[in-house]
Amino acid sequence: MAQSPLSPFRLYALAALAALALPGVVLAHPAPDGSVAPAFSGAIPNVPGKSMIAVVVTYPPGGKTPAHHHAPSAFVTGYVLSGAVRSQVNGGEVKIFHAGESFSEPPGARHDISENASATEPAKLLAIFIVDTNDTGLTTIDK
Repeated sequence: MAQSPLSPFRLYALAALAALALPGVVLAHPAPDGSVAPAFSGAIPNVPGKSMIAVVVTYPPGGKTPAHHHAPSAFVTGYVLSGAVRSQVNGGEVKIFHAGESFSEPPGARHDISENASATEPAKLLAIFIVDTNDTGLTTIDK
């Protein structure tokens, strides 16, 4: 079941991510249909001005995130932890990635499709961002 954009669950997910994210880097829009949990974050010591942030996205059966983009500097790698995730970036080929597989999004990319490929099983994805430390708005849902 889809949740309203301001549901308590989504606000909690945003607060949890913001609490562990680096200063100034937070989601710009509510979490996807499912949950987002912080995994780790920190500055990259040998790359001044860059940080690595990771979140775990859990999709219920049929869950999805609307089309979105990330901070302008964000290089994103998605690693499927369990289940299968359907993805499309920049209008390219729609692909399904299974547990143990990964994909990347270049800076400035539009993530057209990000969803659980199954209507009956949950899916879990680790999203790792390499981003300018001062960038704000880690994820923005496109209108």
